[in-house]
Amino acid sequence: MRRILLSLILCLPALPLSAAETVHERTLDNGLKVLVKPDRRAPILISQVWYKVGSSYEYGGITGVSHLLEHMMFKGTERLAPGEFSRIIAENGGEENAFTGRDYTAYFQSLANDRLEIAFELEAERMRNLVLAPEEFAKELEVVKEERRTRTDDDPQSLAFERFNATAYVASPYRNPVIGWAGDLEQASVEDLRDWYRLWYAPNNATLVVAGDVDPEEVFRLAEKHFGPLKPERIRPPKMQPEPEQLGAKRLVVKAPAQEPYLLMGYKAPAAIDVREADAQAAWEPYALEVLASVLDGGSSARLERELVRGSQIASSAGVSYSAFDRLPGMFMLSGVPAKGQTVEQVEAALLAQIERVQTDLVEDAEMERVRNQLIADKVYELDSLFYQAMILGQLETVGLGWELADTYVERLAAVTPEQVRAVAQKYLIPEKLTVGILDPQPMDDTKTARAPVALEMQTNVH
Repeated sequence: MRRILLSLILCLPALPLSAAETVHERTLDNGLKVLVKPDRRAPILISQVWYKVGSSYEYGGITGVSHLLEHMMFKGTERLAPGEFSRIIAENGGEENAFTGRDYTAYFQSLANDRLEIAFELEAERMRNLVLAPEEFAKELEVVKEERRTRTDDDPQSLAFERFNATAYVASPYRNPVIGWAGDLEQASVEDLRDWYRLWYAPNNATLVVAGDVDPEEVFRLAEKHFGPLKPERIRPPKMQPEPEQLGAKRLVVKAPAQEPYLLMGYKAPAAIDVREADAQAAWEPYALEVLASVLDGGSSARLERELVRGSQIASSAGVSYSAFDRLPGMFMLSGVPAKGQTVEQVEAALLAQIERVQTDLVEDAEMERVRNQLIADKVYELDSLFYQAMILGQLETVGLGWELADTYVERLAAVTPEQVRAVAQKYLIPEKLTVGILDPQPMDDTKTARAPVALEMQTNVH
């Protein structure tokens, strides 16, 4: 089922932030950008620090280093012993965690609004003063290896998804898993992490976001006090690795112990930043792809659920995934699990028939209106979350689109026409841009149990 609500794996910006208080922005002399989004409904706040580095910044031999460094950020600084960061936050009634994605690494705390300075003091300390002790690194590396084994190697759908990406992408760093390849984790060293930390963890490569019951000027004052003294780093953005044009369909089969087959289909598709920089006249295309995804898989009344799962009962589940808000071009993806007595080939044929339909026939006005209303309603509900309000600012800023895009996102979705939906289906959902992956289930060990279907947006690892 398509996830319209924000998850840590795919982070979709949403309703205009002007629906509440405005965003306040300031950049410190050392390059740290500070964004404040007041929300007076409760005496709480969310503080987030976003670094412009993730798995898509990595190169061969060190994949997984961003996620591994995220783990080590909780293992001590020059002033804080291992685990003390988390202990202090808990003692002050707060919660904290972190996550690594393809395009960013982010750290966050949820606290009462009179505890902001505690979060700032702790985050500023580990921004530049992390201690990477070899003994702590050795322990955490084993934790990450075990995380990879349980979440990927022993999970057939995750494994198929990983191999699918590695086949679909030729040059794009999106071909590498966020958690890293097993071989790279085996040879990871604490020196790799020191180099990565020095390269990317600096105020001029970060965005500080605060949302909640706060005074913007007080936030700026505390940011200046704690982050202002930190020295910037000379940041060299990684060279782009443009994905070459795909010249024909690709297919792969993954044989792994599993209880049921699993189908993945992905079409190369642009991101918003990609279209904006290449052709301003096509700036509407990513929004039309978003609407198309919701036409196919936007809830129980959408086409895949209505026609493939409940109607023909060809699939026990079917879904669509597309994100316009990545740093690099990605894919428009479909997935399916055959219903009992059906085959993966039948599911593929049914999904292709749905694609042909949107390429041929205009979406009727009533269906377009339902999709628009549902998208907008979902975004309204999402604004109830302080975490989400901060997250859309941090993500948009970090991938290079700018937080201001959140103010116009819903307007752009609402402006999409049936003709535009058909146009992007005809342009991008074509055989030359398609990769098909099939999980071919092999006999399972009696000690293993099947896992729940994997979300297509599985591109983020949480600490």
